[in-house]
Amino acid sequence: MMTVGFGLHSWTTGDDVAVLKDIRVAGEAGYDFVELRDGKIEKHLMQGGSLAELADALAKAKLRVLSVNTLDDSTLHTGAELEERVARCEGLCSWAEALGAPYVIVGPTYRAGRAIPADVILERTAESLRRYMAVAGAHGVRIAFEFIGYEDCSVNNLSSALAALDRVGDGRLGLVIDAFHFYVGGSSFEVLERLEPGRLFIVHMTDADHGDRARLGKPNRIFPGEGVLPLREMIASLRRIKYQGPYSLELLRPEYWTMDPSFVARRGLESMRRFV
Repeated sequence: MMTVGFGLHSWTTGDDVAVLKDIRVAGEAGYDFVELRDGKIEKHLMQGGSLAELADALAKAKLRVLSVNTLDDSTLHTGAELEERVARCEGLCSWAEALGAPYVIVGPTYRAGRAIPADVILERTAESLRRYMAVAGAHGVRIAFEFIGYEDCSVNNLSSALAALDRVGDGRLGLVIDAFHFYVGGSSFEVLERLEPGRLFIVHMTDADHGDRARLGKPNRIFPGEGVLPLREMIASLRRIKYQGPYSLELLRPEYWTMDPSFVARRGLESMRRFV
């Protein structure tokens, strides 16, 4: 398990910034970790790069990889569709193993307007997570499950995510809590403060430019401390449960993607340090 420190999620710089540049700017800014998007790794490999090249760049930047992410839309499928995602998980876990990343992040499926009973969601989510854990274990990595706060997501709050973990019943499975999705999904600090800290692998730091949960989306994410999210209360709750894991900056704002990635990385790290 990773110890306390600061990470840069590579989605923060936008999809057009190459993974090698993410590593360089994160190292220069003073981060401890990077979280690497699967699409950026894939693009690097398709353009003739190698995992060894990434590992060398990480060593030179004095960085560790916190996660390879994300296996999206992964929790409600059965049959051939589930097998496709298991195969994709195998690839992400092999990259994580090669890069020394302890976690592969998995995200839930959206209901897409379908009325799906809660017990079906819970059982399919748990079964999918068991499959992914088996793959991850063969590569010496763990699955970090991240709930997504939007109303149409099948697992959109901390309570539902914990129910899935309880159904799986394996202590090697843990959570990612994203401050934005914690707020949007209406998760409570009371539930957070009952969480065993060993079940929490990563905290994603961000803020929001307004407080209307129904209208919040990816473009509304801004630097921590510049918006309306109750970040100080969240950090206080995490301290009360003695969470000592990493905090990672994840901003998906197109406006930031037009800026110099080095500036975004430095400013993001400064913003997190005000809280942690």
